[in-house]
Amino acid sequence: MRVFVLDDSPSVVATLCRAVEAIKGSEVLSFLRPADALEQFADRTPDLILVDYMMPGMNGIEVIAHLRKNPLTTHVPAIMITSRKEADIKLAAMKAGATEFLNKPIDETELTIRVRNILSIGEERLALAAKATALQHDFDTAMKRVERREEEIIWRLSKAIACRHGETADHLDRVAIIARMIAEEVGLDERQCRTIFLASALHDVGKIGLPDAILSKPGPLSAEERREMQKHTGFGGEILGDSSSKLIQTAQRIAESHHEKWDGSGYPKGLSAASIPIEARIVAIADVFDALCSKRSYKAAWPMADAFREIVNSSGTHFDPACVAAFCRRWTDIKNLFEPQHDDNVSVTAVATLQPSRGTA
Repeated sequence: MRVFVLDDSPSVVATLCRAVEAIKGSEVLSFLRPADALEQFADRTPDLILVDYMMPGMNGIEVIAHLRKNPLTTHVPAIMITSRKEADIKLAAMKAGATEFLNKPIDETELTIRVRNILSIGEERLALAAKATALQHDFDTAMKRVERREEEIIWRLSKAIACRHGETADHLDRVAIIARMIAEEVGLDERQCRTIFLASALHDVGKIGLPDAILSKPGPLSAEERREMQKHTGFGGEILGDSSSKLIQTAQRIAESHHEKWDGSGYPKGLSAASIPIEARIVAIADVFDALCSKRSYKAAWPMADAFREIVNSSGTHFDPACVAAFCRRWTDIKNLFEPQHDDNVSVTAVATLQPSRGTA
């Protein structure tokens, strides 16, 4: 425990140092000028200060006041040493933040006892702080393990679902990556972007409740079959509902609302504009774009340039314009996710016309 001794009298400093050094585990630094002690605060923060009241340049009350203003030393205990008896001096020292008082002439036994008691409290405080740090570290480690397991379960489940309705794991991977890019561009924080990246994998979890005849039908769906297909959003909400996990709660919002449209013409609730959860608005673009670029049993893959133009042309009707603009700003990264042989005649002018609009989430 480090103790600073401040007194302009060398003989008093010697007495104070002798008494403090007798305490096991203490380190003493002495100063005849307050300014010299204050310069040491940043590099050698004290655990206790013994400070005289009357000193040249700065009195003990001013030293304590400076101590309390410095974030490094605001909680460091300070013992005021003085031969003055005036009550107003002690009151001013207390207001400044003095912890205790010692009168001159100094009783070394009393000084040793008081210093030992204060240092003992300081040691206990440091021990508690170390224990709290260790507990926080253990908690963070445990949470990371839980998160890793949560991630693995989600990805394995989502890939199993994708296999059932004819999609590939690559589709889920690309949707997740594109969704994260868009989330970053609209200004969501790192935690939100990560959550959307993971939760997006469950966007079609509700399709597990649909008949195989609809999921694997090679041709266009009839009107009745389309109505049945649309039920997957409700099934997804039910499957993911009532979870205490922030990740699953996000996945639920995505599963329920990724077929809503900006103009209110989507399903299942006909939500529009900002009433659609931001996570669903983001994943909607990623899902539609990748679906257009992917071959399915009922359709051929679109050229990438055509799929891009479809997203841009649907800004303000199907999709959130801010999210489309974010999609365009990350276009170079997005197109690199796909095979290099894809046709890419996207006009730079088309991208440039969609101005950035961060923070509209």
